[in-house]
Amino acid sequence: MKYKKLGRTDISVSEICLGTMTWGSQNSEAEAHRQMDYALSQGVNFFDTAELYPTTPVSAETWGDTEAFIGTWLQKSGKRGDVVLATKVAGPGRPYIRGGRPIDPAGIREALDNSLMRLKTDHIDLYQVHWPNRPHFHFRHAWQYNTARIDREQATADILAILDTLDEAVKAGKVRAIGLSNETTWGTQKYLSLSERKGLPRVATVQNEYNLLYRHYDLDMAELSHFEDVGLLAYSPLAAGLLSGKYLGGTIPPGSRASINADLGGRLQPLQEKPVAAYVEIARRHGLDPAAMAIAFCLTRPFMASVIIGATTMEQLATVIGARDITLSEEVLRDIAGVHRQYPMPI
Repeated sequence: MKYKKLGRTDISVSEICLGTMTWGSQNSEAEAHRQMDYALSQGVNFFDTAELYPTTPVSAETWGDTEAFIGTWLQKSGKRGDVVLATKVAGPGRPYIRGGRPIDPAGIREALDNSLMRLKTDHIDLYQVHWPNRPHFHFRHAWQYNTARIDREQATADILAILDTLDEAVKAGKVRAIGLSNETTWGTQKYLSLSERKGLPRVATVQNEYNLLYRHYDLDMAELSHFEDVGLLAYSPLAAGLLSGKYLGGTIPPGSRASINADLGGRLQPLQEKPVAAYVEIARRHGLDPAAMAIAFCLTRPFMASVIIGATTMEQLATVIGARDITLSEEVLRDIAGVHRQYPMPI
């Protein structure tokens, strides 16, 4: 396993991060504990969660359960010092989380203290803003994205208030580093500029979607990562399982994510079928598991801080962690580039 620093911090994380969003719905507490045991044994020292989780499906009855499962494992195993732990404060829009209101100082303080309680720890290594208060293009909103709806002064005020509150948390020892999620280039740079100008905590990472079907990060965000040392934590590197090939031809395996979240967050639609089939064919032609190839490709990207993997079975977990040992040949990379050129953003 290779390790990288988070931004300009001294926090070293494995290039593969254990994602947890199925724990509490698709996975039981015992299964979550087995996943953490196995991941740590394989050199994965980075776990990512959120107060919102689980998301398969999201529910007023289950939010917070994933953090609670991690907390019982940390308490039982005594391995808090071996794990870099990341979680997130939810953004607006979920009525059962703080009334669905935008992120504000009081909400951050409440969310952080509750996450610390559920996780049974006194600090979070990486505390992330799950999504912005303002409109954004993530979660399949790119097709209707309209910046004219965004109030610039309010957006800047929100960011400053968030930074000020996270500064309190860092000074109190509750948070070591801060990160963003579902952010844009402007938003990330605004955080960086305000933190530099006012002596506030510096963003270390951005957790955005990245996979063979959705490579927006290759463009202006990649440039920002390069110049500002803000790495990507790639979520959904298998496009919610599409890139494993298991949904080809309209197949919906029992117990799969698509059997619970029917359209996989807008990803499972006709335009993805041809590129997924092409990527699966490349993998099989070169003797690779399609899911492992998709993860291995993400690991080649120069802006990548860590790739967040998720699994509902131990077999799946072993496959995706095993991608760390795969070196994609120039021929495979050329074949991938050819499919990407033909299908640049099918989801």
